[in-house]
Amino acid sequence: MRRLRYSVAMSLDGFIAGPKGEYDWIVMDPDFDWSALWSQFDTLLMGRKTYEVALTRFQPIEKMGKRVVVVSSTLDPARHPGVTVIASTVPEAVAALKAQPGKDIWLMGGGVLFRSLIDTGLVDGVEVAMVPVMLGSGVPLLPEGQRCRLQLVDSHARKSGIVMLKYAVVPAAS
Repeated sequence: MRRLRYSVAMSLDGFIAGPKGEYDWIVMDPDFDWSALWSQFDTLLMGRKTYEVALTRFQPIEKMGKRVVVVSSTLDPARHPGVTVIASTVPEAVAALKAQPGKDIWLMGGGVLFRSLIDTGLVDGVEVAMVPVMLGSGVPLLPEGQRCRLQLVDSHARKSGIVMLKYAVVPAAS
């Protein structure tokens, strides 16, 4: 089964975006192999706000060679051809997506979506690039919710000061 991996940049004090949603604090590490990371995924899963940022930040998102899935009850699918919009029954739709053949699924940004999916046991991995900055306030990595145990799989400090942390989600005891 495909894995759903939450991969995100975070400030040292636990924020994934500034108070106004800004991400200008995220340092681009010139030595990071984006191609190697990008090649691990064939599907990008994100909430509406992350999708709207991606539209302004990347080349035409539907031409990136990845399936794009957006969770939103307000996005009009007719205005976003080439994008799959999940408007309801999100856990069921994501479980079905994971059951399809293919590479891993990149859960990109969106702490609220991350929280809802980790609380339903659908997230398999959490990968955090901890950027050496403290924002003081902003969008937290994770809103309040259920406890979730993680197991450290890998960690690496980069020359840029970014610390890469990779965790596997420990399934809840039945």
